[in-house]
Amino acid sequence: MIFGALMLVMLLAALDQTIVSTALPTIVADLGGLQHLSWVVTAYLLTSTIAGPIYGKLGDLYGRKLVLQIAIIIFLGGSALCGLADSMTSLIAYRAIQGLGAGGLIVTTIAAVGDIIPPRDRGRYQGVFGGVFGLATIIGPLLGGFFVDNLSWRWIFYVNLPIGAVALFVIATAFHSRTEKVRHSIDFAGAFLLAAGLTSIILFTSLGGATWPWGSPQVVGLMVAAPLLLAAFLWVEGRVAEPILPLSLFRNRTFATTSTVGFIVGLAMFGSVTYLPLFLQIVKGQPPTNSGLVLTPMMLGLLITSIISGQVISRTGKYRTFPILGTAFVAVGMGLLTQLGVSTPIWVAALFMLVLGLGLGMVMQVLVLAVQNAVDFRLMGVATSGSTLFRQVGGSIGVAIFGAIFTNQLTRELASRLPPGAHVPKTANPEAIRHLPAPIHQAYVEAVAASLRPMFYVAVAVAVVAFLMSWLIEDVPLKRGAHAGGKEVGEEFGMPAPENG
Repeated sequence: MIFGALMLVMLLAALDQTIVSTALPTIVADLGGLQHLSWVVTAYLLTSTIAGPIYGKLGDLYGRKLVLQIAIIIFLGGSALCGLADSMTSLIAYRAIQGLGAGGLIVTTIAAVGDIIPPRDRGRYQGVFGGVFGLATIIGPLLGGFFVDNLSWRWIFYVNLPIGAVALFVIATAFHSRTEKVRHSIDFAGAFLLAAGLTSIILFTSLGGATWPWGSPQVVGLMVAAPLLLAAFLWVEGRVAEPILPLSLFRNRTFATTSTVGFIVGLAMFGSVTYLPLFLQIVKGQPPTNSGLVLTPMMLGLLITSIISGQVISRTGKYRTFPILGTAFVAVGMGLLTQLGVSTPIWVAALFMLVLGLGLGMVMQVLVLAVQNAVDFRLMGVATSGSTLFRQVGGSIGVAIFGAIFTNQLTRELASRLPPGAHVPKTANPEAIRHLPAPIHQAYVEAVAASLRPMFYVAVAVAVVAFLMSWLIEDVPLKRGAHAGGKEVGEEFGMPAPENG
């Protein structure tokens, strides 16, 4: 039953990560604020990233069950508010609240698995979780497109409510968390400095060159504040009794290298994939539902390689090959996406996305598995949340950077392609764009396609760096023994215990 509860939480978290992207153009058309489009995703990623390490520490202190319940309640409250948003500003604020809850969903779920299952046996469970995540990522865009076409974009947030209610009930009745009564201290100073530093970075990359000129006092102030705040964070972490992110982890080669790879892949993946629906809906003229279907091959590729890699790792005890192959596939997939244009057939775009998905499935969960295997059990929570933190930070920065690249490039492309005095929508409303006069419509979609291409070129370079870094990952033998002690895996999860051989 615990395994089922954790899968429900994973479903809730994964569904929300993918259901929003398909509806972004329609949300912008309704609420306005194209220049703030990236913040619908960035606000969520930023708060969930900051909250993740706190949830990791709280889970060690008060138990995974209570922390999961609190996270779900906050997440559902944010979801309800998002559905009621009446402006882009309020939606961004409510997405930030939603992210505060989301930060505890995946982190605490992964830590709970690490508490109970020996590293050598995690692959088979990883495959199941990968299946749930893959299913959610396939269903998410389809549901998002369905709601936009037939109901309202607001239902992409309301749908979380019944799923979350079921998850809360199952966790309350089936999840029996064991926690030792040990006095802990929360690193509030470190948490504040980390949050302030990350916020400065995201504001700098998102607002610089778009809302404020690069040389403006606001942007320069953020550029100076970010490294100072992060330096202060590192200083605090080296002196507190129980740091949010123990600096000793960085002396562990596996943690250091996998966190770096996760950061780089997160930057490339979140930054570029967020804007794929714009290509499908504006450049190719696909309705939201169809654009969700076209994204399915990428999610299917992720599902396939996630399950296969999990099974192979459980049988062989080796994992290093998968991040190397995965980052290579990601680089190739991003390279293929640079070829997207107005004349690209839909099936070709889907094939490119499949290649990208095959790569992602060999990287994400394997990196966390490697970290959990390489650290002492007492550091399981902070190591898991730390690994997730770097991937999320990369994603937050990636969305902001690629959003700035797209917005600035689109402004230049429209200025050079449109005839003088041409009127175009201020928002990327696919329906309004389809009804533009033919010459202006053609110029607009060509401008959007040309503006997306530089993002994918940057993503290729970033993925190549991740590929090179992956070669530094050590293949530490996966342990067979259970770290947490107590019941067998099967007894805890309501499943047959895996054989030890």
